[in-house]
Amino acid sequence: MTDFRAAIAALGDPAMEGAGPALRPGVPTVLQVLPSLVTGGVERGASDMARAIEAAGLNAVVMSAGGPMADALVADGLRHLKAPVASKNPAVMLRNAGRIACAAAATGAAVIHARSRAPAWSALIAARRANLPFVTTFHGTYNFRGRIKRWYNSVMTRGDRVIAISDFIAGHIAAHYDCPAERVRIIPRGIDAAVFDPAAVPAERVAALRAQWGVAEDRPVVMLPARLARWKGHAVLVRALVRMERDCLCLMVGGAGHADYRGEMEGLAASLGTGPRVRFVGDCRDMPAAYALADVVVSASTDPEAFGRVAVEAQAMARPVVATAHGASPETVIDLERDPEGGTGWLVPPGDAQALAAALDLALALPAPARAAIGARGRANVLARFTRAAMCAATLQVYAEVSPAVAAAVSHPGGTARPRG
Repeated sequence: MTDFRAAIAALGDPAMEGAGPALRPGVPTVLQVLPSLVTGGVERGASDMARAIEAAGLNAVVMSAGGPMADALVADGLRHLKAPVASKNPAVMLRNAGRIACAAAATGAAVIHARSRAPAWSALIAARRANLPFVTTFHGTYNFRGRIKRWYNSVMTRGDRVIAISDFIAGHIAAHYDCPAERVRIIPRGIDAAVFDPAAVPAERVAALRAQWGVAEDRPVVMLPARLARWKGHAVLVRALVRMERDCLCLMVGGAGHADYRGEMEGLAASLGTGPRVRFVGDCRDMPAAYALADVVVSASTDPEAFGRVAVEAQAMARPVVATAHGASPETVIDLERDPEGGTGWLVPPGDAQALAAALDLALALPAPARAAIGARGRANVLARFTRAAMCAATLQVYAEVSPAVAAAVSHPGGTARPRG
């Protein structure tokens, strides 16, 4: 077996450091590149794929500037290559192109997969130098106001295959970038339905959160899980509480974001008289138990979600969802207004506190068996369309499309990547 650490050390670049097990000899490597491995959907996608790549019999190497999730990868017996690929400094980005090319040669890379713009520019140069297939995942809308920023964003459409994480993102690519439709593959994000499963969450875990957050057993709970960022819609939910007819406790689960934003939202709740009904509980390490605690889960984002993991995780936990009707939410949530028999939640206009209040009143007014039926349909929706296994299989299929070496090494992956159009 090829010593991974030794192969990286032999490159003689003090900015690069490898950690993880030996490489399997004669086996193609998929090299994923992203800025860091701290937290977030991009990072989870890369980590999930690293595990799937290894399970498929290939070598997986993830290259980033590091972070807690990198440590977790190595602890799980996977490979991480630390390098300053988060930098947006043009000189560093150019040096990173050389680092990625060297890493690809040292690890026997058959595909380079970039998941963010700055490292994608470096990875594109490296892939072209090494004559390797280049894959990108278009994770967000990457807003722009002028031609320069749009050109910068366009690197995410320059892959031999461009993975769009939703139909919404595929439409955004078609509307704003010169990217041939035949290169785009739509692969929705996927969650671990074995972890986000009501049957896998014992009552003790839910009770522990109830005690930690001071939630009474008989109090209806509305939950908004999101980092503390203005566009996540905390203010819309606070304003909706004033307009609701039914009582509830509103749990805002999530941290990070701007330091003064939480204080601003608490001040808003106090000024509207809803302070006692709003509780900011910070980050939660047991989100399945958190969802199990909720009667209704809200995704109130005022900007479009490129995918919207919260709505999918909540449905997997058999919880009714109220989400804003833009971005990818109409793809992940089946609207009860349009499909009363098959719906999994309610879609409301973004920023509309009155509509949000009305939907929450409807949800909380339902008898427990009716809410449970909606939750069961939500879980079925996720199992059919948004599992981690399906996402990984479809991505392996994309790698096989662009790399004969991967195609030869992996039996038919059974993925369901959809072309655009």
